[in-house]
Amino acid sequence: MIKAVLLDISGVLYEDDRALPGAVEAVARLQDRDLALRFVTNTSRKTGEAVFADLTRLGFAVEREQVFTAPGAIRRYLHRHDLHPYLLIHEGLEPEFADLESDDPDAVVLGDAAERLDYDHLDAAFRLLQRGAPLLTVGTNRYFRRQGELHLDVGPFVRALEYAADTQAVVLGKPAEGFFRAALEDAGVAPEETLMVGDDVECDVIAAQAVGLEACLVRSGKYRPGDEARAPQAECEDSLSALVARRFPGD
Repeated sequence: MIKAVLLDISGVLYEDDRALPGAVEAVARLQDRDLALRFVTNTSRKTGEAVFADLTRLGFAVEREQVFTAPGAIRRYLHRHDLHPYLLIHEGLEPEFADLESDDPDAVVLGDAAERLDYDHLDAAFRLLQRGAPLLTVGTNRYFRRQGELHLDVGPFVRALEYAADTQAVVLGKPAEGFFRAALEDAGVAPEETLMVGDDVECDVIAAQAVGLEACLVRSGKYRPGDEARAPQAECEDSLSALVARRFPGD
């Protein structure tokens, strides 16, 4: 029996600052069914507060504590290990780490830094990694979707630094098992009691199944035709609205 639903955000709930058709109503129906909802995202261009503000502005019924972001997981990791980060991140994410000491950095934090992902910044990160600093990243997503087009995400840059510095990144967002388990622990549910809904067949669906969750791939966002063949045990629906109507029909 499903007691909790993890919802990816971009590509499942909204795209390009617009709620997807039926998504607001679908989330409200899930809330009415007294399911434990967690909104999980690897986005590294916005703080957790900004993600929450976006969701509420678009009409989604969500509480701040229900929002789990990969940058938030990195922040907790830095605190726990008393690390000073070299932040190779998007300017919109800087407030998430504003109170952390970044002088004399001993860790590299890599996100979707957009134009900052240039040679000078990547080379500075490389030199720190060579000296033994850990590489912390939000995820290994290959691309994201914006305004109808696919764009490079952080994953290719993670792989480049791993290769150059002969190191292994610590992934603190999806598809890392720890990220899913943190959300499950917070919701107080077991993997087999949880459904993950996402548009990324690798980082959302296959990764969730590896932890023991049920999973559904939606044909929106970064979904590409044929993705469902890569996760044959997962459900596949045109949208969150269609999934909710089928799995959680009204009384």
